[in-house]
Amino acid sequence: MTLISALPAAGRYDVTGTGQLPSAFAVTELATASVAAVGLEMAGLIADLNLAPAAPGVTVDQRLASLWFGFSFRPSGWEMPSLWDPIAGNYLASDGWIRLHTNLPHHRAAALRVLGCSGDRGAVTAAVANWRANDLEAAIVVENGAAAAMRSRADWLEHPQGKAVAAEPLIHWAAPRPVTLRDRPQATAARPLAGLKVLDLTRVLAGPIATRTLAGFGADVLRIDPVGWDEPGTIPDISLGKRMAYLDLKSSDGRARFEALLSEADVLVHGYRPDALEALGLGLARRDTLAPNRIEVTLDAYGWTGPWAGRRGFDSLVQMSSGIAHAGMEWANKDTPTPLPVQALDHAAGYLLAACALSALAAAARGERVPHARLSLARTGELLAGLGRTAEGSAISDSQDADYDPNTEASSWGPGHRLSAPCWLSDTKMCWDRPAMACGSSAPHWPG
Repeated sequence: MTLISALPAAGRYDVTGTGQLPSAFAVTELATASVAAVGLEMAGLIADLNLAPAAPGVTVDQRLASLWFGFSFRPSGWEMPSLWDPIAGNYLASDGWIRLHTNLPHHRAAALRVLGCSGDRGAVTAAVANWRANDLEAAIVVENGAAAAMRSRADWLEHPQGKAVAAEPLIHWAAPRPVTLRDRPQATAARPLAGLKVLDLTRVLAGPIATRTLAGFGADVLRIDPVGWDEPGTIPDISLGKRMAYLDLKSSDGRARFEALLSEADVLVHGYRPDALEALGLGLARRDTLAPNRIEVTLDAYGWTGPWAGRRGFDSLVQMSSGIAHAGMEWANKDTPTPLPVQALDHAAGYLLAACALSALAAAARGERVPHARLSLARTGELLAGLGRTAEGSAISDSQDADYDPNTEASSWGPGHRLSAPCWLSDTKMCWDRPAMACGSSAPHWPG
């Protein structure tokens, strides 16, 4: 059984374009290689499905791959809403820095309950100053909020969770089983995923990047969100190519509708913390009963083992916990946390999730037993920390007009332009059949 387990080695794909994202870490190298992983796994799938006589060549544009690690959509004549809640960000506690993640209303409420102050940045700053960073982090987590004290790389590697993450594989393949792929006569070398039904249960940010990537090769992606869900600063970027539907999985009707959707899905991508699906009555045994031939890939924030395996987390928090923001601070000679120039853990994990789905599909096409794939942001961070700097070219500071596809994209919010695709194969170009659409803009049904 040959399944992706690491970034592809240089030389297995062609690289064009120049430039690099300025950072203490090899962010551009990570961007190029993780995008290449998708291309190489797609090339293998094309060959295994007999859509071409041999695996096609793969090319990655280094500059575009780096830019796709940022924001891929540029509005024309209107402005995107802010990505961050007004009180989200870094604060100085009595003994160090801590980051509060308050973009979601319940996470904001949890932080304010612990701090006992109003939702004003000045009041939050004053309240945080009275806490030790680790104590405040722990208190907010107990309240089901999201926060991370800044640690150095040395402190993280000695931390029980840091040790657990370092011992995990980049990609954990588990529970192999026979999988019979559904016939997709519409699949071609040009659109190799045409007719593939991908059920997306992911939100900010890695999982949506994975499913956006699969949509770029022709997959029918249906994303399910809780009723009323929105991510104003990110949805125009990551809903590209998808149908966006609402369902209440806690209601009997919503659960029944979801189970019907799952029974028809070829691929399930989710980002629930361990045991969260079990709490909804959708544990592994139930999923196997409903969709025995599905491919399943998933991720969490802090890894699948160790004391923080169930902890809520986001890219910006994992960067604080794992020493990335601290290393950036020292590299930049600053006295405040300095994160990566992009949310590289999210993006790299997203492309690797997509590559895992393709790798598993190829294994099924070869008649092999197919396991589920598990990844985490924290383990992706360890991957980044170990990469060497090899990219050449000047610093990439911003996108330029020439980086965008000239065709206008009519999103739910207004017109704009999308970055040109960062990867292509001999006869396969990434393109999207649907513009970015708002949450809840589609019915919870498969097409056709």
